[in-house]
Amino acid sequence: MNAVANNETRKNLSTVENNATGNRKFVSPEVNIFETKDGYVLQAEMPGVDREGLDITLEDNQLTILGHRQPESINASLLYRESSNADYRRVFELDPAIDTAKINAKMDQGVLTLTLPKSERVKPRKVTISD
Repeated sequence: MNAVANNETRKNLSTVENNATGNRKFVSPEVNIFETKDGYVLQAEMPGVDREGLDITLEDNQLTILGHRQPESINASLLYRESSNADYRRVFELDPAIDTAKINAKMDQGVLTLTLPKSERVKPRKVTISD
């Protein structure tokens, strides 16, 4: 979870991830999480991942994001590398107030944007006063 996220957001959408599963290594993508009046928006940076390499699953209240990078196609010897060649993996525990049936995902230029709407029962609403 990003250090700038407030305590309420941390409670509603928190990371429960370990970066390694078995012998396979994963990198945690950097994320930004925003709260809107209707829900949350999660943006995960995953350079080298396209739509076909993305796998998003929801089991119980755990949202798992897997991003598989395409193999590098440069016909040359690597001299220096700052980025990891590992795939991406991040797991979030969702607040039960999130309407999981309406989660929406969009991938654009290596940035995954997930829209996580709040359930209608937890959204603030105005009560009308009758005469």
